[in-house]
Amino acid sequence: MVRKRIESFGHAFRGLGTLVKSQVNARIHLAATVAVILLGLLLKVTLIEWAVLALAAGMVWAAEALNTAVEFLADRVAPERHELVRRAKDTAAAGVLAASIAAAAAGLLIFLPHILQ
Repeated sequence: MVRKRIESFGHAFRGLGTLVKSQVNARIHLAATVAVILLGLLLKVTLIEWAVLALAAGMVWAAEALNTAVEFLADRVAPERHELVRRAKDTAAAGVLAASIAAAAAGLLIFLPHILQ
């Protein structure tokens, strides 16, 4: 039982590696995540602000991972152009966009007051 749980973490980390290696947008998210962490340390944000930043970044990473999974599966199942596949991919990408906009808004709401002080 414990071995299976440990193996599942290995699969998840392999998926994270695939995500970063194969997706330009994931590398952009990685750079943004590092920038947010550095800025948070520099500006000495509060514990609650760290929690909001962590949730926002996690939301973007989760959306990007799910979007990539949809794209991989769609390309395997229907490699030819298909309207429903296009809609599925566009909708998954919209999820990443929504998460990214919300995360950017959270970052601005947290960082701007610190910067303006």
